[in-house]
Amino acid sequence: MPLILFNKPYQVMCQFSAHPTRGTLADFLSIPDIYPAGRLDADSEGLVLLTDNGQLQHDISHPQRKEPKTYVVQVEGMPDATALNRLRSPLDLGDFVTEHCQAKKIEPPEWLWPRNPPIRHRAGTPTSWLAITLTQGKNRQVRRMTAAVGLPTLRLIRIAIGPFSLESHPLWPGEWCEVSPLALTGKGK
Repeated sequence: MPLILFNKPYQVMCQFSAHPTRGTLADFLSIPDIYPAGRLDADSEGLVLLTDNGQLQHDISHPQRKEPKTYVVQVEGMPDATALNRLRSPLDLGDFVTEHCQAKKIEPPEWLWPRNPPIRHRAGTPTSWLAITLTQGKNRQVRRMTAAVGLPTLRLIRIAIGPFSLESHPLWPGEWCEVSPLALTGKGK
């Protein structure tokens, strides 16, 4: 049973079925019968886990499992203490309230690959970087959270899921590697 770490490029759909205008996982992975455990939207980049084991896929993506997921996020604007505290605290996004999370301002990641196309830059509008770790995972949650505190997301990269990270397994966009699921399950399901 493989567990695959894949660095999903920007604008690639997190699916194997064909898409009329965008690339999909099938353009990068030809391993039979694997499926993503969770998703990243097309505008997001970074770590996706894939497996051929339905139970493991369920365990990774099930909301009660609460594997921490860490994102580095380039935002428009400069976060102050109030914005960071709002991100960390339960935040009402209308259709749901976020759970407590970790959020901090970071320096621009030196290891980060360039994005194609590049992020738009506006003269006179500063950008900054955040690291946000969630145990919850709703659709477009990080983007909605940063927008709610006045810091629109410009770039979003998931860098870690549970014990797996792009730091410990450096992969360029479109690259993948196989790892043991034992680190995740603890019992080798």
